[in-house]
Amino acid sequence: MSNSFKGLTHKQIDRRLKEGRGQNSGQDYKPFIYTHEVSSDGRVHRIFGQKSQRINHLLSDLELAVFLMLDWHQDVVDVREQFPMLLHDTIRIAEESGLPHQKYKGVYQVLTSDFVVDSQNLDMPRLALQVKYAEDLGDKKTIQRLELERRYWHYKRVPWYLITQKEIPKTVLNNIQWLYPAKKREIFNQDLQHYYAIFIDEFNRAPLQNLITTTQKLDIAYQLEKGEALYWLRSLLALRFFVFDLQIPYRNLVASDLGKNGHQEDEVVYAFA
Repeated sequence: MSNSFKGLTHKQIDRRLKEGRGQNSGQDYKPFIYTHEVSSDGRVHRIFGQKSQRINHLLSDLELAVFLMLDWHQDVVDVREQFPMLLHDTIRIAEESGLPHQKYKGVYQVLTSDFVVDSQNLDMPRLALQVKYAEDLGDKKTIQRLELERRYWHYKRVPWYLITQKEIPKTVLNNIQWLYPAKKREIFNQDLQHYYAIFIDEFNRAPLQNLITTTQKLDIAYQLEKGEALYWLRSLLALRFFVFDLQIPYRNLVASDLGKNGHQEDEVVYAFA
C-alpha cells in the first residue's frame, strides 16, 4: 500500500467488509483496496486478468510486474490482489509477539497482502506474496509490518514470500509484457492453424533465421501488410502454439529456439477464456 494512504475509520472498514471485500475468488473476488481509493506515490494499474477473468487493481509498477508473471504462469489458477488478513488474528499475533499493529486515529487497520495465489501445483496449492521495493526495506516500521504478515501466514500454514524488484528477471518480464496484449484477442482457430502451418514451413526451411527477419520476409512473400506476419506470430506465441525459453529476449529468437505446441481448439480461440 502507498505511504500516502493514511487509514480507514471503523465505519469505512465495516462497509468494505459488508461489501464482501476479500471474499470469494475468480470473477467474484473483490479486493480490499481499489485503485481509486488510494493516492499512490507511483502509478496504479487496472488490468484484466486472464486467470481471474476480472479487472485487477494494482498499486505500483512493481505489483504490475509481479502480476503479469503470475497471470502468465501455467500453474496459476487464480490471483487475488490486495487480500485482507483477518483483523482479530493480526491483533492477537501482534500482541503475542510484541510487534506494533498499524492504527489510524486509534482504529486498528486491516492489513493486506499484495497477492494470494492459488495454483494447481500440489506441493504449493496456495501462497501469499508481499511486493516491496528494495529501498523501502531499510525502514524499521516496514520490517515490523512484514514480520507481522509473515507470522500471520505461518499461522495459516500458507507459504509467504517477499518480492522486490531484484527478484524480477527483466528479460522474462519484457517478453511477457510483449506477449500479454496478444492474449486479449478473439481469433478464429482456422486462421491460427493457417499461419501456424506457414510458420512451421518457414522455420523448417531456415531454422537459424531471426524471427523478426522471418516475419518481414513472410510479409513480402505472402503480400501481407507490413507487420501482419509479426502480428500472427505474436498471437501464436501468446496462445502457446509455440513455446520458448522466456529468458531469451524475443527480438533475439531464431526459429530453432521455438518448440511446437500446436493447439487443437474448436472454432474460436478466446484469449479471455
